Amino acid sequence: MIIKEEFLSRLRKIFDLNLYEAKVWTALLSRGVSTAGELSNISDVPRSRTYDILESLEKKGFIVMKIGKPIKFVALKPEEVVERVKRNLIVGAQEKAKRLEQLQTDEVLGELTSLFSNGVKFVEPSDLSGSLRGRQNMYNHLDMMIRGAEKSVTIVTTAEGLNRKLEVLLPAFEKARKRGVSIRVAAPIVEHNYKIAKEMSRFAEVRDVSGLSLNGRFAVVDSEQVMFMLLDDKTVHPNYDVAVWLSTEFFAKALEQMFEVAWKEFVPLAKVKVKAR
Repeated sequence: MIIKEEFLSRLRKIFDLNLYEAKVWTALLSRGVSTAGELSNISDVPRSRTYDILESLEKKGFIVMKIGKPIKFVALKPEEVVERVKRNLIVGAQEKAKRLEQLQTDEVLGELTSLFSNGVKFVEPSDLSGSLRGRQNMYNHLDMMIRGAEKSVTIVTTAEGLNRKLEVLLPAFEKARKRGVSIRVAAPIVEHNYKIAKEMSRFAEVRDVSGLSLNGRFAVVDSEQVMFMLLDDKTVHPNYDVAVWLSTEFFAKALEQMFEVAWKEFVPLAKVKVKAR
């Protein structure tokens, strides 16, 4: 049986399978019912690995072992497989999330925190920096910065970025505001994001930068940490977006001082002449 490599590659990504699993599964689908030996010949998977692969597929809910001799395996409808895989992913994610929540009161977290605290003592401030690739990674890191904020959060973003930040960072913003953190957000306020800006104004001071043609993306937290995006979000795919994070009081304060001057020129949301759609 000849299956295109491109098709196998898609199956592996979609269903989180290795190459042998994808080959054996598609081979069984083409037969309906088959033995391990037959599947080895059809899929070109070594016989010594076929039983392990079939056992793995059975545990994942892709196939069923038929009772009798010789042992045979039965393929399930692809629609049923999709549902089973989806349910397994949800259950697995819930179990992992529960274990991580339990870590909050576990001594393991205390030991990990101790290791980190001791390690940071030997790190030069200039070493606390890094690049972040992919918009999801960028927002995860920005969320961490906001959750750790004690005094202030300053964000400059684009019209599209304002919509994304409300969706992704809303819980972190709300908790930061309850802690007394001052949050300021500057972005172009236009027709398609005016409603979002109004929603964000519940926990942040939002101002419009449309008239100043400011086109930037950065965040400053507690005048100590800076995160700035290197690319235009209108032209870059989310997976290839790039940001740089720095923990530097000197640069953060300088950037925030420049922002203070510009902030006075931005238009408060209450004075923005835009109507929500």
